[in-house]
Formats: sequence, C-alpha cells, structure tokens
Amino acid sequence: MSIDLLREGTVIPAHPLALTERRTLDERRQRALTRYYLASGAGGAAVAVHTTQFEIREVGLLRPVLEIAAEVVAKEADRPFVMVAGACGDTAQAVAEAELAASLGYHAVLLSPKVPGAGEPELLERARAVGEVLPVIGFYLQEAVGGRRLSPSFWRSLSEQESLVAIKMAPFDRYRTVDVVRAVAASGRGDDIALYTGNDDNILADLLTPVQGRRVVGGLLGQWAVWTRAAVLMFEEVRRAWAGDDEVLRSLLARAADLTDANGAVFDVAGGFHGCIAGVHEVLRGQGLLAGTWCLDPNEGLSPGQAEEIARVRAAYPWLVDDDFVAAHLDDWLR
Repeated sequence: MSIDLLREGTVIPAHPLALTERRTLDERRQRALTRYYLASGAGGAAVAVHTTQFEIREVGLLRPVLEIAAEVVAKEADRPFVMVAGACGDTAQAVAEAELAASLGYHAVLLSPKVPGAGEPELLERARAVGEVLPVIGFYLQEAVGGRRLSPSFWRSLSEQESLVAIKMAPFDRYRTVDVVRAVAASGRGDDIALYTGNDDNILADLLTPVQGRRVVGGLLGQWAVWTRAAVLMFEEVRRAWAGDDEVLRSLLARAADLTDANGAVFDVAGGFHGCIAGVHEVLRGQGLLAGTWCLDPNEGLSPGQAEEIARVRAAYPWLVDDDFVAAHLDDWLR
C-alpha cells in the first residue's frame, strides 16, 4: 500500500537530524520530528538523505537514525506512510545500506548520485543491484550541492529498470527536468514511475505544470521538512487545481514566487547554499522542535544574515507557516 501511495503522489519531507550542542544524537527530538511529519499529514518521510546529513555514516549514526524513524512510524502511524531511506556510496555500500533499510521496514531507497569516479554505466549497474533489495527512487541532484549532469539516455535506461518506482527531479534546472520527463515517457514505463519534484526553487510550478502530458505527482523536498502542515494544506489545494478548480489554480500561481522566495532564505541561496541544512534547522529551532542549528560538520552553519532572512519570509508569507500548529502539539511530540 505504501508503494501505491508513492505512485499516487504525496508530501514527503526530507527528515533532518536532531543534535545536541555536543553534536551527539538528540533521540527525543529526533522522534519528535518524525511525530511532527506524521501529525502534519505528510504521506511519508525520507531519512538518511542530504537533509539528514550524509556524515551520519561517518559517525555511526546511520542505523540509529533509520531505526528511530521506523520505530515511531511502526508504533504511531494509523495510515499508509511511505518510508524512504537514502543510500550512498559505491555498489557494495549502497546495497548494504538498502539491506539495512529493508530489515527495518523501509519501502524504497533514494539513491544518491554522488559516487566519485563512477560513470553512467556504473550508476546504472548500482541501481540495478540495489533494486534487487528494495524499489528504487532515482535522484537528479543539483550541482551546487554535489550533483552532476546526467544524460537523457541515462534516465531512459534507468527508467527501463523494473525496480525503479519514482524519480526525484532536483537539478534546479528546467531543461534537465524536462529531459527526465521525456526519458521516462520514452522508456515505455511512464505509468509505473512517479515523478516527484525536488526542485525546491520551483515547487508549485512543477506540481501545476504537466510536461508532455505527464504530471509531477508529489514532492520529496528539504523545503517540506519545515512548515510541513502548511505544505500538506498547499498540496491539497494543488489536487483541487488538478481537479479543475480554476480559482484555486490562479491563487496557487500567484503564490508560487512567495514559496521560492522563502526557499531562498531557508536554503541560503545568497550564500551559495552553504547554510541550506542549518536554515532548515533554524526554522525548526524557532518552533522548539530542535534545540539549535548544529550540524555534524562544525564548518556548516547559518550564513551572515540568513536568520534575519528566514524571519522576514516567516512574517511576509503567513500562509507558508505552521507555527500555531506546532505550538499546539509540541509537548506531546517531545514526550
């Protein structure tokens, strides 16, 4: 049922990492974040991905972080909820991480394209090997945070693999996004592969604009790790627009640039994305979900003026904010 929900389309936040001031895992707040996404009405969560910080693998936190989210969902979810695990590294590492995720009850693997020295044939073979363990979500990652350009032929070949169930399109580039959609259509498996936006700079336009008759059915987004209840309500409006509500469609289009502006502050576009993870933490810290903005890498943090920019967009776009919702439930989530 969870894979059916993934194919249908839903809101999937990229799950952050809760740390103490000593940069150790804050288990209570890590659980609270998962409860927040459940209570917000999200359809899933992506764990051990970029927003969770890839460095969790270097400090022995991969299993604990995956376990915590899986335990909360298993005990507290009363509906289908898509659990996506990030997997990194070469084929051996990615398969091992997929096997760990499968043992914990995850439903799919989001494959990081950051594999030093690997060409497109090696990436395809890696995806095929991981697909023998769990269904695969392809990932087109923007170059500003370590991604690379991948050819249309790569996306077609990947789409032809029967284990591929979705693609997160996050090149932050309209031409490359269209490349993916066209490749999926050419593969002959268009009805089997769900298209998800990861273009945090263009969320509403992606969701509202069919490409060659194909619709982007949901989002797997770092932006949706914050103000998630508001994101779920917005996604409900998107579905009303799909159903033919022109008034809602016009309203969403009028607000699309607001969301892009807010993302620019949270993701630190002005600072070259240096503070993209810390920006997510700053929003959650302001709501009480996190105790601070600490990252595993002490060199990562908010850029100068970024906190002020986040405060500006919070005040400017109240429709994007869910502070009252969080305040009403925070004590329960932190139990």
